[in-house]
Amino acid sequence: MKITIFGATGSIGRLAVERALKIGFEVIAFARNPEKLEITHHNLELYSGDVYEPVSVSDSVKNSDAVIICLGSSKLSGDVRSKGTRNIVEAMKEHKIRRLICQSTLGIGKSRENLNFYWKYFMFGFLLRNVYKDHEIQEKIVNQSNLDWTIVRPAAFIDNKPNSPVKTGFDENEKKLSLTIARQDVADFLLAQVTSTRHINATPALSY
Repeated sequence: MKITIFGATGSIGRLAVERALKIGFEVIAFARNPEKLEITHHNLELYSGDVYEPVSVSDSVKNSDAVIICLGSSKLSGDVRSKGTRNIVEAMKEHKIRRLICQSTLGIGKSRENLNFYWKYFMFGFLLRNVYKDHEIQEKIVNQSNLDWTIVRPAAFIDNKPNSPVKTGFDENEKKLSLTIARQDVADFLLAQVTSTRHINATPALSY
């Protein structure tokens, strides 16, 4: 199976590429500077492109069976997630690719009720309000795409995996959450969705 991973040099995208290759997938790693991955593998194709450019997006997915979106930015403003995702969705429709897995964030939609005061009103209400809005628009685009999509909503990223089970499938009434999740668990969950039908047209959240 061949998959295209957008945002391949980001902290989640890089792990997704590494784990996808270990699983045995063929991977197209899409990024502005994909050579930053510093990974060589016979099943890896580095694709240098801009998600704002529909032509390069379309070219990168044309031979893929599934797409994973891990778009992000170091800036606290911008629209790379929403506009990039719109171009990706259109490219998938053009090439008749059905399976889409999109990384969003815990706090969008009904999952906002899972957040504490700090995340609701300081982080997403003030500091990351533009990022939050970009994710909201991104999710709307995916939700209306008529593709076989899964939107994954991870909590705040941490580097080290704790000795705690990953919680998923919880609803907005779940309050006993750490509101953190290890990047490696996010990447593993994203990849598991490629061949799973359990969460199609669903928005599973991830936290400890």
